[in-house]
Amino acid sequence: MCPPRYFAVDYAINPWMDPSQPVDVARALAQWTGLRDIYRRLGHTVEEIEPRPGLPDMVFAANSGTVIGGRVLGSRFRARERAGEAEHFRRWFVEHGYRDVIMPSRINEAEGDFAWTGRILLAGTGFRTDPEAHAEAQEILGVPVLSLRLVDPRYYHLDTALFVLSEETESAPARIAYYPQAFSAGSQRVLARLFPDAVLAGVADAECFGLNGVSDGRNVVLPVEATALAERLAAQGYEPVLVDISELRKAGGGPKCCTLEIRK
Repeated sequence: MCPPRYFAVDYAINPWMDPSQPVDVARALAQWTGLRDIYRRLGHTVEEIEPRPGLPDMVFAANSGTVIGGRVLGSRFRARERAGEAEHFRRWFVEHGYRDVIMPSRINEAEGDFAWTGRILLAGTGFRTDPEAHAEAQEILGVPVLSLRLVDPRYYHLDTALFVLSEETESAPARIAYYPQAFSAGSQRVLARLFPDAVLAGVADAECFGLNGVSDGRNVVLPVEATALAERLAAQGYEPVLVDISELRKAGGGPKCCTLEIRK
C-alpha cells in the first residue's frame, strides 16, 4: 500500500475524476489509514511504499504489479500522468528481495486489470490494459489467462467490476462477484459458464465501487455504501467489513485500488 500524502485530482483520466471539485488530503489519508488498519486487524501483513511528489495516484498500488508465486510482472501505464509510478514500484520490489521482476513491453495496469482465481488469471481489456498484455502475462507468470472485455468507461479497470471472493482449492472452485453490465455480451457468457455461483451486483453497488472489494476468503472489505452487496455476501457466509473510501473515490479508486496483493 502507498499512503496518499500527495493525493490530488489535478487531471481527469477516468470518468470519476473532476479537477474542479476540491479534495481533502487529510481526509483521504485518514480513510486510507482506516483501510490499512482493517487489514492489520484481520491478521494480514501490510507493507508500505513511500509516496512521491507529483504522482498523486500512486496511492492506487494495485496498479503497481502482479505477483504470483513470488514472480513479479510490473506495470506500464497508459496515461502519461501515471507513467512515472512504474519505476518507483519496480525499485521497491527489487529492494525488498524480489529477484524475479520483469517489466512489461505492452500497456499493463497490473491488478487493476488482473484478478487471480487460484487457477486462472482473469484479465480485463477495453480501456487500459492492451489485449496483447494478456499473452505477455501468461508467458511471464506461467499461468493460464482468460481475457474479458470491459465496455462501460465508468468501469475502466477489471477491478472496478469484478473481484475474487475465494480462490480455487483442491476441494472448492473459485468464487467471484461481478457487475455483468460492465462486460461485453461474450464476456458475460464466459463468466456465467465458468462461475455459475457468482454473486452478481446491481447498479447501485457498482456505482459506489462495491466491486472494488478485497476478500481473504472470509472477510470482504467493501465501501460502506455497498449495502445490498454486503447483505448478499453475509447471507452466503462471508463477513463484510465496510470502510469509508469516499475521498479516494474522487480519483476513481476504492479498497482494491489501494491494495496490491502479494502472493509469495
